[in-house]
Amino acid sequence: MEILLKRIARKQQYTIGRMYIDGEYFCDTCEDRDRFYFREKKVMHKTAIPCGKYEVTQDVTSPKYGDREPYKTVCDGRVPRLLDVPQFEGVLIHIGNKAEDSSGCILVGKNRLKGMVLNSTSTWTSLMNEHLLPARERKEKVYLTIE
Repeated sequence: MEILLKRIARKQQYTIGRMYIDGEYFCDTCEDRDRFYFREKKVMHKTAIPCGKYEVTQDVTSPKYGDREPYKTVCDGRVPRLLDVPQFEGVLIHIGNKAEDSSGCILVGKNRLKGMVLNSTSTWTSLMNEHLLPARERKEKVYLTIE
């Protein structure tokens, strides 16, 4: 499975993107500020990850979210995690609304208000149930490309 995240709004406090799964629009995203775009140094918990292609695993239980709902019910706490992100560890695709909820991770939802995504819980649950969990069952590799 190929997921594409196209960053469309790189602002001072946040980054908004569009997520496509196998070429079809799925949702919007919210991340921290893209400091790499602005050619600034990484700032822990306040920096979007660099553009590139990353494998996504669903094999690691999140120490932060693993016992929380809906993560526990939907995916036994195995929140999608990006592998081999330069200068970052534990980058997840998870629920949240604003860049402040991100800590370098990717938040999914609908960009209906400036600088944030809404309906994040239902969007994340759909992403898992309709795409990522079926791919896991098929033992299909999942890749996320950010541009």
